[in-house]
Amino acid sequence: MGLREKFEEKIRKKEQEIQEYENKVREAKAYLQALQDTIRLLPKEEGSISVESKLRPGSAAYKTMIFLKKAGKPMHINEILKSIGKTTSKKDRISLGGSLSWYIRKNEIFTRPAPNTFGLKSMEKSEEEPPEDFGLNKEEITELESF
Repeated sequence: MGLREKFEEKIRKKEQEIQEYENKVREAKAYLQALQDTIRLLPKEEGSISVESKLRPGSAAYKTMIFLKKAGKPMHINEILKSIGKTTSKKDRISLGGSLSWYIRKNEIFTRPAPNTFGLKSMEKSEEEPPEDFGLNKEEITELESF
């Protein structure tokens, strides 16, 4: 094999290597695009505006939010009313329940996991994350499994 053939062989190998890298870049871009498309489908998080700024300090809804944060779990309306210094009368239950329901209908701050039981959206279980091998090709999965 002459010197020219050796160079031509090296050129072919390098072109093949470049093609493999270009394929990997194309796959990575497709993966990135899929992630970006997926994130657009998810609901917006309330990170830009704090929850506290949406509620008037001193209001029953604000006091409820503070109590639920401390409790760390959804609570029945009677327990909430007692903790914020209100009576468990029908009037107070309807008043607080109506206020919290307004936020629930807007899908903000509060949730109603059970009748007359209120929680915070931050208490909801988050959606499952994509699996570790999400977006990997067969060779990369095989490499991961060999470890």
